[in-house]
Amino acid sequence: MSDDKDITVVHVMRHGEVENPDGVLYGRRTGYHLSELGRQMADRVAEHLAGRDITHVVSSSLERAQETAGPIAKSHGLTLDTDDRLIEAANVFEGKTFGVGDGALRKPANWKHLTNPFRPSWGEPYVDQVVRMMGALNAAKDAARGHEAVCVSHQLPIWIVRSFVERRRLWHDPRRRQCTLASLTTFTFQGDRIVSVGYSEPARDLVPAHLLAGAKPVKGKSKAFGA
Repeated sequence: MSDDKDITVVHVMRHGEVENPDGVLYGRRTGYHLSELGRQMADRVAEHLAGRDITHVVSSSLERAQETAGPIAKSHGLTLDTDDRLIEAANVFEGKTFGVGDGALRKPANWKHLTNPFRPSWGEPYVDQVVRMMGALNAAKDAARGHEAVCVSHQLPIWIVRSFVERRRLWHDPRRRQCTLASLTTFTFQGDRIVSVGYSEPARDLVPAHLLAGAKPVKGKSKAFGA
């Protein structure tokens, strides 16, 4: 049985920028790697975390997450583990463009997927994301008990599990997610209970302005594909 005074910190990181010249919603598709800027973001966060007591690094199996987590694991002399509970949310629009004034939403055949924003009707239910992400957080906490862990995941699942922990509604305006590229959403556990949630952006100066939280959408530069 764990000592309920034990403090364990789990940093959940969103991956860095992805090479995606066609601007498609890549979702769970393989073959999407970090751009040069994305690699700089990963290195920046690894430097930021270099002095932390990190004993466990894990990511989803998608290339962009693995490539983001790699420098962190290397800097701490750790093997990178994989947990597919950290994977991106499933979405029926994968492989399609999803920009402002263009892309999939212009086609009436796709409107049927937009009927229920509360579930949501276009992809993996929010409740399912909470269940798997909480499982991943707890597994990371157990692996690093008394120390710190880093989990590299994707924007929507990170925002959803944070919303659940902070007791906010799960349905939301995607433009208001506080989860920019290479950001850290940090969960502090006392024993097995989350006692605080923090947020930081160690690579903020590297993030393109239109991808920052609260930025206005720009035609041809959708935020949706940067998940």
